[in-house]
Amino acid sequence: MPVVRIDLIKRDDPTLGRRIGEVVYAAMRETINVPDRDNFQLITEHDAAHFVFDDSYLGIERTDAMVFIHLTISEGRSVELKKALFQAIADGVHEKIGLRKEDVFIYLVEVRKENWSFGNGVAQYVT
Repeated sequence: MPVVRIDLIKRDDPTLGRRIGEVVYAAMRETINVPDRDNFQLITEHDAAHFVFDDSYLGIERTDAMVFIHLTISEGRSVELKKALFQAIADGVHEKIGLRKEDVFIYLVEVRKENWSFGNGVAQYVT
């Protein structure tokens, strides 16, 4: 059910985006009960000129190491679960990748279950 987009400035380590994705998937599994194998991600690296952000919005000091993590998920999870998910992602990226939590920007969009097709032109979640 989730689709994850990870956007970051291109770095010397070509595995960085994929490793961040692994942390995100693990956090989704543990906090919002994403099923096994339900892992769909788009990882995009940008040159610095095409990666725009405010370095201190809301008093959070950001660096060029910032990553955008966009989650599109089915609607229906509580605010508490979403907060736990955000914290698990930030903590995991910090602990496993070494990025600062301040540089982890997460945004979540919820969609109704009838808005998904996982292939064959079928809305698999519609009963």
